[in-house]
Formats: sequence, structure tokens, C-alpha cells
Amino acid sequence: MSASKRTPSRNATAELLFEIGCEEIPAGMIAKAAQELKAILAKQLVTHSLVDEPTAEASIETFGAPRRLVAIVKNVRVKQEDVTREVMGPPKSVAYGGTGEPTRAALSFAEKQGISLSKLMIVNTPKGEYVAAKITTLGKPATEILSQALPEAIREISWPRSMAWSGLHGPRFIRPIRWIVATLGGKVVACSYADVRSGDHTEAHRFLGKRTVTVKSSKDYESKLKSNFVLCRPDVRRRKIEAELKTVPAKRGLHAHQDASLLDAVTYLNEYPTVILGDFDPSFLVLPEEVLITVMRGHQKYFAVESRKGELAPHFLAVINLPRDPKGLVRSGHERVLRARFADAQFFWQNDQKTKLGDYLPKLSAVTYERRLGSYGDKVERMRWLARWLSEQWVASGVSHADVAGADRAAELAKCDLVTDMVREFTELQGVVGGLYAIAQGEPEEIASAVYDHYKPLGLDDPLPRNLTGCAVALADKLDTLVACFAVGAIPTGSSDPFALRRAALGIVKIILEKHLPLSLSATISAAARSLKDHAPRIEAGDTVQKQVLDFLLERTRYVLRERRGFAYDEINAAFAAGADELGDAVERVAAVKAIRPTKDFGPLAASFKRIRNILEKSAGKGDKTQEKVDPALLQEVGEMQLYEVSRQVGEEASRLKKDRKYKKALEKISELRPAVDFFFDKVLVMAEDEHIRRNRIALLGGLLKEFSTIADFSELVPEEGK
Repeated sequence: MSASKRTPSRNATAELLFEIGCEEIPAGMIAKAAQELKAILAKQLVTHSLVDEPTAEASIETFGAPRRLVAIVKNVRVKQEDVTREVMGPPKSVAYGGTGEPTRAALSFAEKQGISLSKLMIVNTPKGEYVAAKITTLGKPATEILSQALPEAIREISWPRSMAWSGLHGPRFIRPIRWIVATLGGKVVACSYADVRSGDHTEAHRFLGKRTVTVKSSKDYESKLKSNFVLCRPDVRRRKIEAELKTVPAKRGLHAHQDASLLDAVTYLNEYPTVILGDFDPSFLVLPEEVLITVMRGHQKYFAVESRKGELAPHFLAVINLPRDPKGLVRSGHERVLRARFADAQFFWQNDQKTKLGDYLPKLSAVTYERRLGSYGDKVERMRWLARWLSEQWVASGVSHADVAGADRAAELAKCDLVTDMVREFTELQGVVGGLYAIAQGEPEEIASAVYDHYKPLGLDDPLPRNLTGCAVALADKLDTLVACFAVGAIPTGSSDPFALRRAALGIVKIILEKHLPLSLSATISAAARSLKDHAPRIEAGDTVQKQVLDFLLERTRYVLRERRGFAYDEINAAFAAGADELGDAVERVAAVKAIRPTKDFGPLAASFKRIRNILEKSAGKGDKTQEKVDPALLQEVGEMQLYEVSRQVGEEASRLKKDRKYKKALEKISELRPAVDFFFDKVLVMAEDEHIRRNRIALLGGLLKEFSTIADFSELVPEEGK
């Protein structure tokens, strides 16, 4: 056995500067890779005792640019602390015998520990006196450790895909590595990866300034790169872009079209970003705004420009990797490229509309949706049936503006744009193009808007379809996707979700809750399963699959209520335990539980219901639970008589309030049971010796639990001190 302790540190600390220089990394991967590098370095440095775990997060800073990932670590120990261990040997009686002279056991122990006999110690333990040795392991220099840890950190960064450039089985990275900077306290940490040796030289801008720059510290690194046209920090690049997006168009009385995701992208596209204003032929403004903006942002990463009235102007904003464009040569090049792209879009717009949108429908039969689920033509038929069914349910529920025929027509047209030239070229416009073509070809606005919106919402912050017909088509599309994919086993696992089923489920939940749509989840899932069986590919989605889909949707609902609406997990559990088939109703009950929870009687009453459940589940035997109704003639104690009468009175009023969906008032009424419940448990022995009385009391408690758990199961609530 041994115990170890570290010698109090007198080690000096230094700054670690680590840069991986490579060819241009795809913009969307840089931020994630920088965060991953931080986690990897923290693990490595803590494991090797070069930084302390509590301060590791604060001491490491990572960031990236198109040609580099950078880590700056403050206060790295230049040498590991020495570690002293106390190693226990044989008992003293064995090591020295009766004469006090060292025995072979003592000699062997000393040899094994690499010390002389004179350095052995005698220590007292609960088992008696033992021989021990103090062994000090000298800490290694940080440079020695980092020479192995830094290449390992490069190797551990995960990428969606990676390249090998020094041989088929050589080291891999997202792009070929060209240089590595690794310095500790200004001195080079010798290491290598993929035959690239570390040094204190970084590369600056590809075309401007010095090609290589010698650096010693983070301050030195940033200032020298900046003077050579590299802004290595993304927040600095972003602020420069944001400022110029305001000032450049403002000179002509214009402003940039707001686009947060595009701003994120261009922040990582250039190392020295500068915004320039370009122009295009105003004749292209006859194209829909959605098409023009998509062409500009999707392929060219340009910002659209608007007039003071908010109308699209014949200009664009490009972010270039140069400090200026004095002769306008770069601007002219961008204008030329955009003109060609707009000309293509104009041709697609005109050519596609030579065919009616509905006439594209037969072509969908040749487009595979999923090999086991048939074509998009098959999916459209399932969507049409399900959209009609949904609208019929709403008509039956009294939703006056539900339109069965409109939902059918919108679902019929919803996927037709997938085979148009415009969507083949600009896939992100699917749905949008269908809606634009529909309105241009004379379809009613209600139907065109439904086609346009049916992919919405794409996220919890995305807008909903504008009308009920659009909601019917969106729900039909998403529900068919969920049930069909679950039926063939294409279920999300971990981070793998190729059919975006989690997003589809969140979209379903958001539409139902925010549009306050009356809908039974189980009935709707069953309808989607019936559609899958009655239409190609005629696959069975049985009870097990339907239960999986229901659980999947309820789990997404729990997430929305917990993370977006601020309900506690046990409040959700309590309400859902009483039923969650109609989401709107379930959420009203969750809200009622949250509202009533702070009142003085509710907490103790919830604890009493938990006690009742425990009695019924753990104390009462099977024979004790055979009686369904209370026999008033067997009520003997005042406590049980009082509870019986009060529960009947409260139950009648609570049932009336529940029927009117006045759940908060119903729970307030149920809270009035507390004195009677407390008195019952104080004065009445539930598990009485008399079998008939015991069964009657169990029936009283069982009826109480059943009757008053239809809004929420109070036993699911966790006391505040127990959370």
C-alpha cells in the first residue's frame, strides 16, 4: 500500500501558445473545433498536473480563423510538481526479527524501492508497526509532456470528414496542416504532427504583409498578425463586419437586410474581412424577393440591401478578404458572378412556370423518398389523406375555419416544386418556390400560403404556418415522416438523426400548442399509421410503433415545457401522469399545478397522496384491494367518516370545475381535503386487524387517489427540500 502527496508548488508558470495552421477550414466547422480543442487541452493538462482542474476552464482560451485553430493557456506549470509517496513494507517484526537486525525481507523491500536500509522508516498503523519508505518522484518538465500531448490534441479533434495528405494511412485532419506554433514562455515546444515540426513562426495573410511572422506570446502573436492583415479572433472580425454593414450602405441611404446566420458564416470565411457595396441590374427585381435573397446569400454569401422603405434595392454587400478595393476590381468580379446567377434564376422562374405546378405531380413518382418508404409521390398521397383527416377532426370540434378540400389541395401541391429547375438549383427554397408558383398561377392565397409554409417550423424559434390549412399540411407531413420512419426502424440514435425526426416532433408540438389545436395525439398517430397501411408502400405500424412515436412526441413536449416555458420536471410528470393525449389540455393542467403549488395546503396534501400510494403499493396485499367501493356501514372512526363525507363533497365540486377546464380552481378545491386527510392519518389505523374494516379503508384511500389524480398525480411532486 502507498499514500502520495504533492510537494507544495514553488514552480514557475508560463503561457502556452499553440496554433494549428492549415489550408482553409470550412467556415461552419471552426467554432465547434475550437471548443473541442479547449476540452481536449483541459483534459490533457489536468491529467498531467500542468494546470489545476478548478482553474482549467478559465485558464484556456481557444478560437479560430479560416487557416488556423489557436489555444492560449495561462499559468501552465513549467515543471510538474514532485510527488512523494509513502510505501508500506513488511511488518517490523518480519523486517528486523527478534535481534533487531535487518532480515532478508527488509533488504528486499529496500532494494525494490531503490533506497538504502538507513532510509527505511517505522510507522504505526492500526495493524501494528510496519516498515515504510518515502519515495519521491521528480516532476517532468512541461516541454517534455507537451511534446506528446499537443500532437495527441490535434489527433483527437473530431471532424465530419477529414483528409490524409501524407499517405493513405498517414495522420488525418480536416485540411492539410502547413505549420504548428508551440511555445511555452516564449520558448519552442518541440513536437510534430504529419511531418510538420513545431516552431515559433506563424503564417500571416495569404497575399498581404509578411508571409511568416515570428511570435513569442499571445500579445505578440495577435499584434503581429493584425499588422499583417490577420484578425485571428472571431469576435474582432465580427465587430468589424457588423460596423461596416451599417456604415457602407448608409452612405447611399440604404441598410443591410438582417441575416444573423449569414453573419455567423462570413465571420469565419475571411481573416481580414472588409465590406464592399456592389450593384446589379434593377430589372432582376421582378423576381420574388425570396429568390433574389437566396441567390445572394446561399451561393455567394452576399447580404441583400434594402431601401429606407424596407424594399429590396438593386445592390448587395460582399465581405472580401482584403483591406480595401480601391479600383473596384473585386467589386466588378462579384457583380459579374451575381449577374450570371440571377440570369439562371430568371430562366428557371420563367421556364418552370410553363408547366402548371400540379402537373409536376406525376414526376414525384420517380423521386425516391426512402428506399423502404417509396417515392415522394407515395408520400404525397399519405399526406393528402392525413391532412383531410386532421381538417375533419377540427370541423367536428367546431373549428369553423378548417377547410378539408383546401387541405387536400395544398397537400397535393406541397412537394411538386421538388422536381422544378429552381429547387434543383436552390434546394433551400423547397416549399417557398411551390408557394410562389402557386400564387403566380392563380391558386387561392390560402392554399399558396399553405404550400409555402408547410416545412415550418424548422425550429422552436421559427414562425408557424400562417393559416390552419398550412398547419394541417405541415402536421400531415411531419406525422407521416415520424410514423413511417419509426415503422421501418429509422429511429434517431445519439447524434444521428438523418430524417430530422427530432425537429419534426418539435414542430408538431409547437404547432399544436401555439395554435391551440384540439387534437388527440394517440388518435392522430393511429390515423398516420392507417394512412401508411392503406397507401404505398402499405407498411404496418402496429401498437408498439405507435407507442414509440407517442413517447417520442411526449418527450419533446416535456423538453419544450421545461426549457422554454419554465415548468419544473415534477410538475410536468404530475400532470402527464393524469394523461397527456391532448397536449393543450395537459399544458393547462401543468400550469394549474405550478400556480397552486406554493399555497400552504398543497404541499402537505401532495405528501399525503404520496403516502397513500405507498400504502396501496407496498403495505396493502392483493386481498386487501379487492373491494372497489366504500361501504359506509363499515366506517367506524370519526377520521374515516369525516374523510369519506368531505371527499364526496369536494369531489362533486372538483369534477364540475374540471369539466369546465378550470383546473386551478379545481386544485384549490382539492386542497381543502388536507385537514380531513391529516386527521385521518393521525387517528385511523389503515391496516386494521379486522379484514373487512381494513379492506374498506383501503378502498377509501384507493378511491381518493383515483378520484383526485385526474388533473395531476400529486404523488409525483417532489418536496422542495427533496429536489
